[in-house]
Amino acid sequence: MLKRLIVKYWDVLSYLFFGGLTTVVNYAVYLPCFNLLGMSAAVSNVIAWAVAVLFAFLTNKPFVFKSHDWSAKTVWPEFIKFVGCRIGSGVLETAIIFVTVDLLYWNGNWMKLTTSVLVVILNYFASKLLVFKK
Repeated sequence: MLKRLIVKYWDVLSYLFFGGLTTVVNYAVYLPCFNLLGMSAAVSNVIAWAVAVLFAFLTNKPFVFKSHDWSAKTVWPEFIKFVGCRIGSGVLETAIIFVTVDLLYWNGNWMKLTTSVLVVILNYFASKLLVFKK
């Protein structure tokens, strides 16, 4: 019973797992940039976004969406679509962080956490429906 549920919902479960790891990577870059180096929240977010997107592609492609063709003719279109989808959610996240943290001086650590939830949901559906569709 449990095995059947895991198989049935593998893409969601594995996306949540690797999405969690991607969030850790994102925070591992954002928090030092924002808290230690004193960069603005928006700049810190853009840097963290770039690193996290690369990590997410490298893990989501084989483990979440079971796309194992690493030939250039397959990887480049997938990568371009993946980054294109992530640009949308990255711009939205950065805009929210810019307004709430850099302009309104809300807590940058909490706003990063709050926007991350929205981004994970948006990115899952974009990847499933547009990038790694079966």
